[in-house]
Amino acid sequence: MRVFLLLVLLAFPAAAPAQTVFGAASLTDALNVLNDKWTAKGEQPMKLSFAASSALARQIEQGAPADIFASADEPWMDYVQKAGLIVDSTRVSALGNSLVLIAPANATQASVTLAKGTDIAKLLGANGRLAIADPAGVPAGKYGKDALTWMGAWDAVSSKVATAENVRATLLLVERGEAPLGIVYATDAAASKQVKVVATFPADSHAPITYPFALLKRAAGDAKAKALFAFLTGAEAKEVYRSFGFVTR
Repeated sequence: MRVFLLLVLLAFPAAAPAQTVFGAASLTDALNVLNDKWTAKGEQPMKLSFAASSALARQIEQGAPADIFASADEPWMDYVQKAGLIVDSTRVSALGNSLVLIAPANATQASVTLAKGTDIAKLLGANGRLAIADPAGVPAGKYGKDALTWMGAWDAVSSKVATAENVRATLLLVERGEAPLGIVYATDAAASKQVKVVATFPADSHAPITYPFALLKRAAGDAKAKALFAFLTGAEAKEVYRSFGFVTR
């Protein structure tokens, strides 16, 4: 029996493991579409793990079996790179985004102009809260806090924030009407019919929003992982990113 089982295993070798991609939460829709395109080429579906870039970076540091990391900001890719966990030569900032202020789609909130001195606290009303990803580490939250600080509004709204674990959780708070306003990326707002954009933060109010991608060292010798990385940062993928509102570089 054992000989028979061995012959069966030799005749039908185990499939190679699928590649694992750790992607910032704001890349969820685009990477899911790219996964379909990848499998349409006859490849195994990639394993996708979405969370805040900060959470993903720490998981990678702790030994999580990821092959590719796509961060929503440069500092968290720096963090992983300084730990010696990426193939330095593969690092590329493939995408850009913008930061917007959103409200529920059925809200009466009119469009506003965000500038130095804009009173966000007044827009929230007496009991309203501002949904924002955790500014202590999540990129969307850090960008949001920086923009509000630039406006001179952070001190007034810091006690009125409703923090979320990532940008998609922030979006959900506004979709549900649990917060009258929220700060997310333009691509997240575009993905939801339950919110509307009431303002776009000036580009100079925060650091440029860029998405660095890199192959992790654990996958440096994996031909399939290299091929997948080339696909995710190549021309076909960039068309998909643009369809979701990302700026490609």
